[in-house]
Amino acid sequence: MLAVIQAVRTAIFYALFIGQTAILSLIVGTIAIGWRRRTAVSWALAQYWRNSNVWLLRWVVGVKTEIVGGESIPPGPCIIAAKHQSDWDIFAILPFTDDKPAYIAKRELIDIPFFGWAAQSIDTISIDRKLGAEAIPKMLEEARAKMAKGCRIVIYPEGTRKVPLADPDYRQGIVRLYEGLDVPVIPVALDSGLYWGRNSLIIWPGTARAKFLPPIPPGLSGEAFATRLREVIEAETTRMIAEAVAAGVSRPLTPAFRARLAAATQGAGPGEASTH
Repeated sequence: MLAVIQAVRTAIFYALFIGQTAILSLIVGTIAIGWRRRTAVSWALAQYWRNSNVWLLRWVVGVKTEIVGGESIPPGPCIIAAKHQSDWDIFAILPFTDDKPAYIAKRELIDIPFFGWAAQSIDTISIDRKLGAEAIPKMLEEARAKMAKGCRIVIYPEGTRKVPLADPDYRQGIVRLYEGLDVPVIPVALDSGLYWGRNSLIIWPGTARAKFLPPIPPGLSGEAFATRLREVIEAETTRMIAEAVAAGVSRPLTPAFRARLAAATQGAGPGEASTH
């Protein structure tokens, strides 16, 4: 019965979430046609979009938002490198960008009329994943320009949403940004995929959490940085997932998922897992 009720609540949430995203994209995209830059109105609407999404999640599907560790972010430009399990990860981070975010997003999103124009007007950096490593120099060039404006770069190092405890697949883009921008990187661990996962037909109630971890200072080798970033994000993400499961989650967890979690918490490397 819970699944049926939650499926109905999820359908209502998606209708409201997609509907308001489309309407706001039309408004901000239209503004972008004329100004081609961020305006006070477009930024206010972006903040409204974030806050309303958090409200809808809380009161329509029962997902609370909890974010800790924001005080560890140093003042000024930096790179925020977050685990990516859910659409929640995008808007949850917005208040911690010092009102100057520059998200890195796949080119396919930027090519959507109005939505893409809106995204570009608030300093989104596009990357064409079909080009592979060839796309990195252009991304780095755009990131430098945004950094010069005082932006905080937001990147999801694995490039796409992953199910909880999936094998980590950190791309080279984050390493190139670290080497090329010479600013601190703030790792972010989270457990949002336990509640609102990739391609989820049902969003389950609970508390989606993100945690900003201590900054990784510039100056490490690319290899040392990549290892440290992966280790701190994966260790804390696994800990958060284990803690949430131990406290009790409303969604059903398959035996395969429980086995993967047990292996991960016993020190084995996390592998592909599914909570469906």
